[in-house]
Amino acid sequence: MRTLITGSLAFDSIMVFPDQFKNHILPEQAHILNVCFLVPEMRREYGGCAGNIAYGLKLLGGEPVIMATAGADFADYSNRLADLNINAEHIKIIDDSYTAQAYITTDLDDNQIIAFHPGAMNFASHNKITDAKDIGLGILGPDGRDGMIEHAQQFVEAGIPFIFDPGQGLPMFNGEELIQFIEQADYVIVNDYESKMLEDKTGKSFEALAEKVKAFIVTLGGDGSHIYANDECIKVPAANINDALDPTGCGDAYRSGLLFGLANQMDWPTTGRIAALMGAIKIESKGPQNYSFVKAAFNERFTRTFNDFSAPLT
Repeated sequence: MRTLITGSLAFDSIMVFPDQFKNHILPEQAHILNVCFLVPEMRREYGGCAGNIAYGLKLLGGEPVIMATAGADFADYSNRLADLNINAEHIKIIDDSYTAQAYITTDLDDNQIIAFHPGAMNFASHNKITDAKDIGLGILGPDGRDGMIEHAQQFVEAGIPFIFDPGQGLPMFNGEELIQFIEQADYVIVNDYESKMLEDKTGKSFEALAEKVKAFIVTLGGDGSHIYANDECIKVPAANINDALDPTGCGDAYRSGLLFGLANQMDWPTTGRIAALMGAIKIESKGPQNYSFVKAAFNERFTRTFNDFSAPLT
């Protein structure tokens, strides 16, 4: 099934602070915060939620189609997508903008401080969902504000079921707008912090919001995830991690597993476990798009990790 992935494409500058942020931030002085973290390790990676999700979905054997906007500096990233055979025909280049840039600093506790320049992402509304043909499923990821509003409506008009994934874009919208997104979507995915923010902004309980969609997924980091569907809470355990190297992009890897399960009409317990294992595999590799596997190895690890479940990849 061709899956349309909207959201950001970005270059990620990832830095590691070899200490803990909490040792250098004085809570009582937060109103005059002025800190500098020395980061001796830095690397530049291909990223952005749309690129990351498409990368993971392609590894699983899915058919991702990226719809996004990028800047005049996108040539290297474009060549990479071509090498990976990821459909990029709906990436629009904005000549007088930079591709979005994320500057990510991670401490030894895997806490992150992120500065994000949206660049060409602000022009997301230049793309139209209806320009992509033969789409069976979609995800509305963090993107330009106007683009997200218009794309949600266009998904509905096109009759394409989609996941609403507000992510870091959640603060851009007020409660009424967020409720409208949820009512338009078929599925919602947030982390535990974002779920609390949704409740606060909308003034509605989590239970009331979850009733509006077919499934409401909340990721809980090392505690796994909860999928609220069919009037029940499906608790999905986290997959074991061999060596946690970098959390950047773990949530996007999880989402790629979610999309794969949905596209292949798998049940929620299986879909959630595919997503959980994708997140674990990603965290064992530095950067959001540097992990890899063959299907046989994924299946073997899946059945070993979740021994009551059959291998999901064919």
